[in-house]
Amino acid sequence: MSATIESLGECRLLSPLRHMIPGAAKFKIDSERIFRDDRSTDDAGSGPDLTPRLTFEVAGPRERIYFDPAKTIAAVVTCGGLSPGLNDVIRGIVMELWHGYHVTEIDGIRYGYEGLVQKHGHLPFKLRPETVSNIQSFGGTILGCSRGPQGINEMVEGLEELGIDILFAIGGDGTLKCAEALAAEIQRRGLRKSVIAIPKTIDNDIMYLDKSFGFETAFAEAVKAVSCAHVEAICANNGIGLVKLMGRESGFIACYATLASQQVNFCLIPEVHFELDGSRGLLEALRHRIALRKHAVIVVAEGAGQTLLGTESAGIDPSGNRQLGDIGFFLRDEINHFFQSRNMPITLKYIDPSYAIRSVPASPQDNVYCSILAQNAVHAGMAGKTNMLVGRWHDTFVHIPLNLVIGGRRKIEPEGDIWRSVLEGTGQPVRMF
Repeated sequence: MSATIESLGECRLLSPLRHMIPGAAKFKIDSERIFRDDRSTDDAGSGPDLTPRLTFEVAGPRERIYFDPAKTIAAVVTCGGLSPGLNDVIRGIVMELWHGYHVTEIDGIRYGYEGLVQKHGHLPFKLRPETVSNIQSFGGTILGCSRGPQGINEMVEGLEELGIDILFAIGGDGTLKCAEALAAEIQRRGLRKSVIAIPKTIDNDIMYLDKSFGFETAFAEAVKAVSCAHVEAICANNGIGLVKLMGRESGFIACYATLASQQVNFCLIPEVHFELDGSRGLLEALRHRIALRKHAVIVVAEGAGQTLLGTESAGIDPSGNRQLGDIGFFLRDEINHFFQSRNMPITLKYIDPSYAIRSVPASPQDNVYCSILAQNAVHAGMAGKTNMLVGRWHDTFVHIPLNLVIGGRRKIEPEGDIWRSVLEGTGQPVRMF
């Protein structure tokens, strides 16, 4: 069973890359695919699985393209919150369009999807190689970004007014949902415009991706914060370091920072329920740790423990996400109160490095990943593909329909290998309730 990628039509033009790529065998073809899942067992645990298996189209340059480079106008937009690597992706798109395909009309859309709605007054600016030559050295995005929905009809009209043929949308879950809606409205109007998404979230929670760009940089920076919390804890009698990290619905940053630092005693994530009180709750487990070792480090993802805060019926933020209570402040106050009530002095240091983490430049490894994502996004757009994102799955760059990835969030499996490794590394109780 194939995950079908929409196309604007037949590719009639030879790719300019044929002069750069030796031999047509180096070009990819649409029938080249990889399986979504490379493991297969039947219900009894043996024998072949006869269930149809989903496959993804392999990304890469095509020998023939849809858009005429001399007549093509492309645009890049960055949406949502900041993430390490945004400038790297922008640069990669511009360089591939300009040098690979000789597309010289490239618009930078200002302040996210707002820039496509004329009433906001955010005029685009021209992107050229000299404009982006060194932006990978800086955090953030030279285009600016914003949160919140915009009118789909107004955005399509903005694309028409600017004459944009290919829109490269860089963002997370809300951005991808909007990109799909854009592609659907473009198709309904019978327009020949391509919408290509490049998935961005340091939470690493987009479906069918090995990882999202910026994640490695983010958890590497998080490890530094955990190390500081550990130093604060061990240098005080009954010292506790409490670090809140990003992760609204998925605890990947918390788990990987925990595993990388090897200094964390309790890791709390949205996927695994815990209680504060009772003989098996977090507070009693923490008291036992302090009595035994005189110090402790706690890492908590921002979306963990929301049932303790009573935020189940909270509202929705401008990006369409459920509003969260501040689990960091809550735990800080509850821990202090718990130990005070038992006349057990502690020194608790609370660290929230979230904005520092997301604002730094990408690491070299993320830089490479961003560059390859950008190149493959351009290959897809020039080939007339649309309503899709480019990502890496099973170490292969692939095209994935947007409707597949917006249907859920990638999460830590409580029965999976990553969480088992966290439990083994921290020594925390398997269940704290």
